[in-house]
Amino acid sequence: MKNYQLVLASTSPFRQEILKKLHLDFVTAKPDCDETPMAGESLQQLVMRLAEEKAKSCQVTSPSLIIGSDQVCVIDGEIIGKPHTREKAIEQLSRQSGKSITFYTGLSVWNSATQKADTRLDTFEVHFRNLTTAQIESYVDKEQPFYCAGSFKSEGLGIALFERLEGKDPNTLIGLPLIDLIDMLEVQGMNVL
Repeated sequence: MKNYQLVLASTSPFRQEILKKLHLDFVTAKPDCDETPMAGESLQQLVMRLAEEKAKSCQVTSPSLIIGSDQVCVIDGEIIGKPHTREKAIEQLSRQSGKSITFYTGLSVWNSATQKADTRLDTFEVHFRNLTTAQIESYVDKEQPFYCAGSFKSEGLGIALFERLEGKDPNTLIGLPLIDLIDMLEVQGMNVL
């Protein structure tokens, strides 16, 4: 087995915290790719393509396993982005109240030595409770989820917004499916345990 450097193709503090759970040494790199959807591309195809492109876009000097990830949050077939403001967060959460939203997360591990990628898709469903305006405003003011797609932090107080969660890996909600990643790294000869 080669000694690979592990690289996270993301500057997201949320993804970095998730990857730290595996107790592996890694460095981060800022990916450089055009995230514009292609004509006729499904949301699933989009996140898988972007995860792989992000991993491949990072320049490395030693043999590396580069982890790329991309995620979209969808309600009623429409992509929901990061709110950036209090007003937009309240609007997003009001729209999601009593409904279900879907997260599609693409995950790719690019081996710079073999020039091969392993790319997968994980899907996660979030079912919201019926929320009052006061509950939504209280949540937004307490947690300020302005840089989180869907306007919530599931790893924090955001859990109070949900009726139930459906998916194989709760880390998917935060943007890095660890269950799949562990399998993908093991295929490359990097064991977590």
